[in-house]
This record gives sequence, structure tokens and C-alpha cells, in this order.
Amino acid sequence: MTKFILGTKLNMVQFFDEKGRSIPATFLSADPIVITQVKTKERDGYTAIQFGFGKRKEKNINKPQKGHLKAASEIVGESNNISNFAFVKELRTNKEDSGVKIGDVVDASAFVVGDNVQVTGISKAKGFQGVVKRHNFKGGPRTHGQKHSEREPGSIGATGPQRVFKGTRMGGRMGGDQVCVKNLTILGVDAVNNKILISGAVPGRRGTLVEIKGDD
Repeated sequence: MTKFILGTKLNMVQFFDEKGRSIPATFLSADPIVITQVKTKERDGYTAIQFGFGKRKEKNINKPQKGHLKAASEIVGESNNISNFAFVKELRTNKEDSGVKIGDVVDASAFVVGDNVQVTGISKAKGFQGVVKRHNFKGGPRTHGQKHSEREPGSIGATGPQRVFKGTRMGGRMGGDQVCVKNLTILGVDAVNNKILISGAVPGRRGTLVEIKGDD
């Protein structure tokens, strides 16, 4: 079964392995998720697992989502209230039998130290930035009559066509994109406090919602 969970980014730390090497790592708070729907190719056209994460007030949930989650709640029994999730996400799978059913709970204990995972999240949004920060341009010299062009892009057009080509790297909005970082390793799992320690950096700021998925 594919290992997956949602979590929020906490902070980065230094992790020292058994050889004393310092490894940059990220702490994630991975609260349990609940399976709300299992999609099949025959019924839905593709195979996927839908799950909910977090809690919010019912008045802040729209009616379509309430109805959808109410149907799932009736399947697992009224005692399990799964109708007020803050986030509902979906994970595509290639397997017809995913090994899970509606109402199943997945927590941090699904992962073990040494697992290879990929983390997907929204990167930090940095607003409108120039070409030096956005595209690592060198900028212009401060000599030869160009004292105010250290961070300018320089020429953006061509003499012949006399136009600016599509895709020319220029200033613009930077960040705020969905980023997937692969080949990360689980360094530690605290199933009691629902925390996971992952090697390297993951997208986003503190509090960013990220998806942790094990390699198939």
C-alpha cells in the first residue's frame, strides 16, 4: 500500500547521524487523516484515495462538501463524525486495490525511519521581484556611464525581429507555486505526538500544508 499523509511544516533543525555528520532536516506535524472516499476506475474513471485532514467549524464548510462527507459518515457510522474537515485532498494511485476503506485512519506510524518520500507543497510567495533575484541575473556594471544599472535586465529585444520574444526572462511574481521535492528520507517518527522528521528542506513557510507520499 502506498504510504501517504498530510502535515504542516514546523521548523528546520540540525540532525546528527551516527557518524556525527550534520544533516539539515525539517520537522512536520502530521496529524491523522481519515479516508473519506475510495475511487475506482469502473465507477469514477480512475483510481484514487480521498482523505480529510484537520478540523474547522461546520458553519465554514460549504453545502456540497457537507453532503459528500455526510454520506461517508453514514457508511462508517454516526458515532464517527467525519463531516467537518478543514482540508479534503485526493491521491491518485495505480493500484485497483488500495488496501484502505472509508473511515480508515492513517497516522505518522505509517512511516518508518529510512523511508524514501516526496513532499509536495506551496512555496513561499515573494511578490514582484526583479531579474537578479528571480532569474539570478548578474546585472550591469557600475562603470562606463552605467552607475544606475546594477540590477537591470539589459537588452530584452532583438534588432532584426524588433520585438520581445515570448518566454523572455523578466521581472514578475515569484514563488507561490506548487513544488514537489523528491528523494527525501524519514529521519525520525514520533507517533505519540504526530511528528515526522524529514531530511532536507520542504516547500513553504511555517504552517504550510504539505503532502508526504512514500515511493511506490
